[in-house]
Amino acid sequence: MNWDWDKLKEQQQQRGGVPPQMNELFDKMKNFHFPGGPILIAALLVVVSAFTTVYTIDRNEVGVVQRFGKYIRTTQPGLNFKLPLGIEKVTKVPLRRVFNKEFGSNLDLTVSRGQYSSSDTSSTALMLTGDLNVGLVPWIVQYRIKEPYNYLFKVQNVDRLLSDMSEASMRLVVGDRSINEVISKREEIAVAAREILQAELDNAEAGIHIKTIEMKRTNVPTPVQPSFNEVNQAVQDKETMIYQAKEDYNKAIPAARGEAERTVKAAEGYALERINQAEGDADRFLSVYTEYVKSEDVTKRRMYLETLKDVFPKLGKKYILDADQKNLLPLLNIGKETGE
Repeated sequence: MNWDWDKLKEQQQQRGGVPPQMNELFDKMKNFHFPGGPILIAALLVVVSAFTTVYTIDRNEVGVVQRFGKYIRTTQPGLNFKLPLGIEKVTKVPLRRVFNKEFGSNLDLTVSRGQYSSSDTSSTALMLTGDLNVGLVPWIVQYRIKEPYNYLFKVQNVDRLLSDMSEASMRLVVGDRSINEVISKREEIAVAAREILQAELDNAEAGIHIKTIEMKRTNVPTPVQPSFNEVNQAVQDKETMIYQAKEDYNKAIPAARGEAERTVKAAEGYALERINQAEGDADRFLSVYTEYVKSEDVTKRRMYLETLKDVFPKLGKKYILDADQKNLLPLLNIGKETGE
């Protein structure tokens, strides 16, 4: 049977440009015969069915089966079967693969379902800090798929949700910290942002597990970097001076405290010595007074003699005169003749 295309076009024009209907095509195909046709068609259907029925799932993946778009089951790694000829469709979801999504660079490369997508996110890294400064905060989100059903069906655009939630979480964390904390405490910020992002994704049932958030080098925008560096230098100089002052303080104060403690100890020792000496003198006086009371003449004479014993050696030359001696002048020259 040969197709008469001119006649077919003429019939189409007669119908007002309407193409032939399916019943007309089937009627024409009934009159089309070739040797072994039914067997060949049956074999072709078997081959097509075999190719569209059997499929394999890698050990790092699972297969999500849909029948006319409706979720039916999830198949595990290995050889699996499904209904052929497009009745059931299989979507392979990698569960162990770690995806990277970068934020804050001029080119944002996103690995999603085995493909790369790019978008200009040069302004994503510009964030307002808690002390009203602007910082450049680039970061990388590493994640994997943990719930294939939620990942495919619960959220219309998982990549968009992940991007928006990642940026919102990072801005929330950065907005509670100063610019110096943003620069110096990147690991702490990454942990806090990961917790917030994971909570939001779980609430949205996105089926994504955030493995980690890696903070890249944070800084301030280029136009203000010289001023920021000057401020940092001033802060460092201030801290250096404070450190030096504390060092001098730690040297001087302990020395002064030691000297004061030594002075106090010496004063206490001197006071104790004076007290002991005064108590000894008082005891001696009382003992002498006790003896004096017992025998006043003897004690008085003994005290007089003891006093003379102590005083006489200190007087030098001594002259003992008679009470009747009238002329003392010759006595003053005694000893001068002998050179004494």
